Amino acid sequence: MSSLQHPPTLPRRRPDVAGRPAPLSALARPRDVFAYLGPNWFASVMGTGIVATAAAGLPVHLPGLRFAATLVWAAAALLLVALVAAWAVHLRRHRDTAFGYAADPVMAQFWGAPPMALMTVGGGALLLGGAWIGESAAVTVDLVLWSLGTGLGLLTAVAIPYLMMTRHRIGPDAAFGGWLMPVVPPMVSAANGALLVPHLPAGEARLDMVIACYAMFGISLAATLIILPQLWSRLVVHRVGAARMVPTLWIVLGPLGQSITAAHLLGRAADGVLPDPYAAGAQLLALLYGVPVMGFALLWLALAAAITVRTARAGLPFSLTWWSFTFPVGTLVTGVTGMADRSGSAMLTALAVLLYGLLLAAWATVAARTVRDAWHGHLFLPPAVAARSA
Repeated sequence: MSSLQHPPTLPRRRPDVAGRPAPLSALARPRDVFAYLGPNWFASVMGTGIVATAAAGLPVHLPGLRFAATLVWAAAALLLVALVAAWAVHLRRHRDTAFGYAADPVMAQFWGAPPMALMTVGGGALLLGGAWIGESAAVTVDLVLWSLGTGLGLLTAVAIPYLMMTRHRIGPDAAFGGWLMPVVPPMVSAANGALLVPHLPAGEARLDMVIACYAMFGISLAATLIILPQLWSRLVVHRVGAARMVPTLWIVLGPLGQSITAAHLLGRAADGVLPDPYAAGAQLLALLYGVPVMGFALLWLALAAAITVRTARAGLPFSLTWWSFTFPVGTLVTGVTGMADRSGSAMLTALAVLLYGLLLAAWATVAARTVRDAWHGHLFLPPAVAARSA
């Protein structure tokens, strides 16, 4: 068991003279905001960025939607910059804590969030940012962030399972949705890499990118197919578990929705790049893979929603795991949008819009709670202390 699970309790500051909690009133000193800054904070960038990118491809055109989406993308980009800067301070002042997260069987899983945050902002730059920063700059930003995110994501896909197999002590009831976090980044790389294909030089560069993206698609899909049965078995045999971990059930939608999105985008990218009959096969795979997986994703969405409602009735404490309600749903929006585009189905178009409405409601709720608890300082407490104060 890691030391992160039993951190010291920090002294609390007093409220201001008016009786209202002062900014960062839960902390002893303002500088303590950097003391326990976990990689799970980057999920807020993912959840904000997907609101923008999902809107960019939505199969309806509402006045002002694209402008609003671009504003949200800019907010995600600024949040990413702020978190990277904060993490630089965290690494300098609290190096042992920062590296200690890898030794924690739960927190280690969230090392998958930083690479996905990078690629989410990069994808938004390509889809939305060109109108503000220029197409050439948008492509450059996406290529840089995609390269960094892909490198980090491949590292987490190997390093975290390695730690689980060699160092972490994993109990029979330990499986949770967070186990998918380290292995999802390659699927995000596959989807976002497909968007970059038309901006690469024709010929070998495009072919290599498509092949690499399909390989990363396979990495993430195979790992997901290994982890999902373990999670299902744990839920059936050991039941739901602690309320604070229930939101992580929604993470399952991430690799499912992202794989549908990746299959669709890679089908597009393969056209004119892969030789026949493989280019035509990529088009078939996009729909014939995407629709059945969408069906299972909707089944999981129903299960996760039912369990969440049941848990909320008894009490669902707020924590950064609530961001699990956002990005995974957003990937399902982009996936269903792709299937609607390919099939011309009015039913799928309506479903994409409905899911986007769910995403907006979840993001607004979680973002508001995050701002409130960050303002008071509760989200910067050590994990165990924050759980007790929730």
